[in-house]
Amino acid sequence: MAVKIRLRRMGAKKAPTYRIVVADSRYPRDGRFIEEIGFYNPMTEPSEIKVDPEKAKKWIANGAQPTETVRALLKKSGVLE
Repeated sequence: MAVKIRLRRMGAKKAPTYRIVVADSRYPRDGRFIEEIGFYNPMTEPSEIKVDPEKAKKWIANGAQPTETVRALLKKSGVLE
């Protein structure tokens, strides 16, 4: 089972918010997920990023691969160096 840390789109049309979730890579973008570990709102200025650092580090240590976008968000929030 390939586990990814990725964004799940929420919110209204043209007003997206995202949840950072851990999901099996075979499931669709907004489909089933294992655990929610954070929140990202690109519509505010500056962008709002909230991530549970313990959960994120635990999943990465267990082999979950963050997508490029999530990796950038984790670096911005200070979870990854």
